[in-house]
Amino acid sequence: MTRIKKIFTILTVLWMAVIFAYSAQPGDESGETSIWAGMMFGKIFVPDFEDWSEEEQVEFAEKIDNPVRKAAHFTEYTILGFLIAVAYVDNDKKRYKKFLVPWLFGSMYAATDEFHQRFVPGRNGNILDVMLDSSGVAFGVCLVLLMVSIGLRCKAKSGEADSTGRKST
Repeated sequence: MTRIKKIFTILTVLWMAVIFAYSAQPGDESGETSIWAGMMFGKIFVPDFEDWSEEEQVEFAEKIDNPVRKAAHFTEYTILGFLIAVAYVDNDKKRYKKFLVPWLFGSMYAATDEFHQRFVPGRNGNILDVMLDSSGVAFGVCLVLLMVSIGLRCKAKSGEADSTGRKST
């Protein structure tokens, strides 16, 4: 295993621990985190948000709570898919395995994470979240495969050029 793969394997495990920690938050604590994220979104993207009353700001954050939560699910699992794929993918593997194995691993983790939430006070497991998480994993894996593909193309093109930058004939 190369040094990069070892590093990304460690990063994958650490990221899984971060996901687990967020999933272990009781419902009220998780809700506070989502409201805080909604407030930050308002401060960054809504003109004059700071001039709104505190009640209006909280109402806005509560209104966007569900999209914030869903975006967080997708994003955290996109990162997981990316990390798994970098740790797993190499050119010796068959094309379908480069996608399928990291995606299945990340999706299985998403399912176990949602199952875990069923035992956390104020939380529940949701099959739709598993599907969203699996989509995030797929997106992260696809990003890595796209980057690898572009890198290989660039490498092949640079190998075709001579020292003057002209393609050899």
